[in-house]
Amino acid sequence: MVTAGFNQITRNEHLPARIAVQIGREISEGRIAPGGRLPAEHVLAKTFGVSRSVVREAIAQLRNEGLVETRQGVGAFATEIERRQSIRIEQDDLSDRASFRSLFQLRRPLEIEAAGLAALHATTADLVRLDEALADMTGAKKWTDEGIVADLVFHRAVAMATQNEYFLLFIGFIAERISLAINAARETALLEEIVEVTIAEHVAIRDAIASRDPQAAREAMERHLAGAASRLDLTLESF
Repeated sequence: MVTAGFNQITRNEHLPARIAVQIGREISEGRIAPGGRLPAEHVLAKTFGVSRSVVREAIAQLRNEGLVETRQGVGAFATEIERRQSIRIEQDDLSDRASFRSLFQLRRPLEIEAAGLAALHATTADLVRLDEALADMTGAKKWTDEGIVADLVFHRAVAMATQNEYFLLFIGFIAERISLAINAARETALLEEIVEVTIAEHVAIRDAIASRDPQAAREAMERHLAGAASRLDLTLESF
């Protein structure tokens, strides 16, 4: 299994995205062959010098991009070339503020509807995933990149709870691109304030979903996204 081409990730980079870029390059350039198995999570975590949760987030991004397939209990594999179907938005494109705003606008209705559907369809396992993500967001690592990873995991768990695989596909893809902006927001605000506010918004979403109240869940997600837009100094049209 080829791991020599990978480099450890510096802490000022957004970890999952940068790891996904390196693994994606290994796949695109043929060092991990189509259909080939990726190194195990613990091997990648040790190679990159990060936690396994960061590696899982990177693999999820590659899966959303169509470069990787995962098999339950087996591992992750490079997708065969003829089966690769992907949506690609280069991260550099989002350095343009208008493009970033457009992507955030797309995220908004998708996530609001996902929250409502999650309130209707979430299983016990889905609620456990939401609670696990919240625990990671509120724990000792909430001030670090691990807190950002937990934020992404929470949004993916909401999408998964819709029981609609396309919500998971599109929201997972968009949220990963938007996540770089979470770093930007943290850099331009008082970290303690922004983290605590963000956690409270996520708790409200989780509680509405657990209460099986789709309207409350949509409203909680709308408040969260409006708050996120405000923290990024984005002006979005009112519904």
